[in-house]
Amino acid sequence: MVAPFCMEHENNADSMWKRYFVNEIEFGKNYSLAEKITKAANIIYSWESKKKISDCAMELRPDIAHAHNVYHHISPSIFSSLKKLNIPTVLTLHDLKIACPAYKMLSTDGICERCKGGHLWNVIRKRCIKDSVSLSSVVFFESLINNMLGSYSKNIDKFVVPSMFYLNKFVEWGWRREKFVYIPNFVDVEAYIPDDKIGKAFVYFGRLGPEKGVATLIRAASKVNVPLRIVGTGPEEKSLRSLVRSLDADVEFLGYKVAPDLHDAIRSARAVVLPSEWYENAPISILEAYALGRPVIGSRIGGIPELIREGQTGSVFTAGDIDELAAVLRRYVEFPDSQLAEMGQEARNWVEVDFTFIKYRERLFSLYRDLGVDC
Repeated sequence: MVAPFCMEHENNADSMWKRYFVNEIEFGKNYSLAEKITKAANIIYSWESKKKISDCAMELRPDIAHAHNVYHHISPSIFSSLKKLNIPTVLTLHDLKIACPAYKMLSTDGICERCKGGHLWNVIRKRCIKDSVSLSSVVFFESLINNMLGSYSKNIDKFVVPSMFYLNKFVEWGWRREKFVYIPNFVDVEAYIPDDKIGKAFVYFGRLGPEKGVATLIRAASKVNVPLRIVGTGPEEKSLRSLVRSLDADVEFLGYKVAPDLHDAIRSARAVVLPSEWYENAPISILEAYALGRPVIGSRIGGIPELIREGQTGSVFTAGDIDELAAVLRRYVEFPDSQLAEMGQEARNWVEVDFTFIKYRERLFSLYRDLGVDC
């Protein structure tokens, strides 16, 4: 049996374990001053979460606990309770939170590693959380207190990391290598049906945020006059649309899409482009493009390069370099369709070997067995 432990929310599926779910924290709501103080305290260290996870575990008697994205809404206070009950605990690191209070190692002036070496006050100095001193201060104290308590270092048995880049970055910041296990992401390959017909336009799909490098992609596409289709929404959409108008570029915004429409948009591509300008972890969008038989052009940053086999499943370029990206786009326009189809097939083959659910489960169960779980 698997029991969920999460925050109360109106969109939650019904669960026999919901009596243990913690009170909702929703950053977009207008709380009273007293409520704000209470919520801020729970973000830093939640006694409610600590007690409820203990009560839940006492009833369930789990063999193992596997956590994802517990920061702020649940808080790492739960880990000391699990440790006290001698329950092996694993945390999958989808971001850089245990090193960088603001998750991304990204500031207004680009890649940022100022907090390295314990200099966490930089999250306040740079207003890293929504350009707010108050929110940044809450996150500073949350990180400081949990570092002092060893909430992660003392209570987590193993960290699962989907990219070797992140693993090496954590070690570079002083974490012990033996605490980490590399387990890459997966996609349900059977749910993705590839198409050999190669399109004319390049496609980006994902969030339209400043760290995603979409403005660089638009400028590069305009420079070589190639068509570009953008799938997704986000805070940068208005400025990106304005940029397209100013360049008179052949760019179409297709809005937010989910399968099957999203899959159709990806299949229509000549290649998928991922122009990120921050330390991406292990983007599932690359695996989705591969599963649909499309090569990927990705920036040489974070975990992206380790998911691209140059000339076989795609190409890489220097993050933020408009001219280099433009040259790659031009080259892909000149490639015969048959060559891109072969690259797409090679990409699909790679996913079928290394990035399936079955492969992921094997790796995960191997980790569990190493921690003494019979599975």
